[in-house]
Amino acid sequence: MVSSGTGMRVVVTGATGNVGTSVVRLLSEDPEVTSVLGLARRIPDWSPPKTDWSAVDLASEEADLVEQFQGAAAVVHLAWAFQPTHDPAATWRTNVLGSMRVFEAVAEAGVPALVHASSVGAYSPGPKDRAVDESWPTHGWPDAAYCREKAYLERALDTFERDHPETRVVRMRPAFLFKRQSASEQRRIFGGRFLPGPLARPELLPFLPDIPGLRVQALHTDDAANAYRLAVHSDARGAFNLAAEQSVDAQVLGEMLGARPVRLPRTAARSAIAAAWGLHLLPASPHLFDAVLRLPLMDCTRARAELGWRPEHTATEVLQEFLQGLQQGAGARTEPLRGRKVG
Repeated sequence: MVSSGTGMRVVVTGATGNVGTSVVRLLSEDPEVTSVLGLARRIPDWSPPKTDWSAVDLASEEADLVEQFQGAAAVVHLAWAFQPTHDPAATWRTNVLGSMRVFEAVAEAGVPALVHASSVGAYSPGPKDRAVDESWPTHGWPDAAYCREKAYLERALDTFERDHPETRVVRMRPAFLFKRQSASEQRRIFGGRFLPGPLARPELLPFLPDIPGLRVQALHTDDAANAYRLAVHSDARGAFNLAAEQSVDAQVLGEMLGARPVRLPRTAARSAIAAAWGLHLLPASPHLFDAVLRLPLMDCTRARAELGWRPEHTATEVLQEFLQGLQQGAGARTEPLRGRKVG
């Protein structure tokens, strides 16, 4: 896949976030990639090889994405806004309307490949005792804005593929993504900017809440980024589940942290989250909690078979690295990933 006369040029939206920084780094180190253009609302103080930056706000109707995409061999679309959770219309403008502008610009600029960041959150409620493949329905959990938006974009891509069969579309559906450098950002997004990261120490946990249904999958962000890189180079189309082998529940976390799991009813946990969210003390909504309890476990056979993808980190290694990042206030040289312990 080579764009005429200029080698392989790849454009990455949301290039300064958790996934974007890993994707940009891997692409900039790839000898088959001639240049990378990172799109973000704010230009970072970070200059990886072969990489240029452009300030673009996907929520703005004034953004000229067609010009940015001209001559690209692929567009990797990662841009996403998690907040404000109390204003779903705002996230809809960025995540859904902004993504549809990206899709339209890909078609107008004649980009051969679109690699889109979907999510496990796009899936309809599913089993926790077995893994499902990419054919599982993607209608999301309607009460949670994140899932609703991811599921809506799955339908938008169905229409896009019908109308633009010349464009190769890949949909990545990763599990929860963590790395050390994303710890401060994710603490602010889900726990709030006043939650002290140093409190995430095993010795401070007398017990671990064991909530029925709270069994999920995790993945190192760098492993997910490698799947995106492989998708750029391949001829693959369609959806790919991405997750580390081992799922994570209270028993796994308890063994990792040396804490005793104690059963906590769903209603008690949700009531506490709902109260904190309603008082604007917690950014993560109770609707997202409801969705997490219902997410299916994913079978990643297709990514291994068709992309040749293998995660290098186990789920426990991912979480241990992330917890260390929380304790240390880890971050990176971009505005979304700036490191900060409290405040």
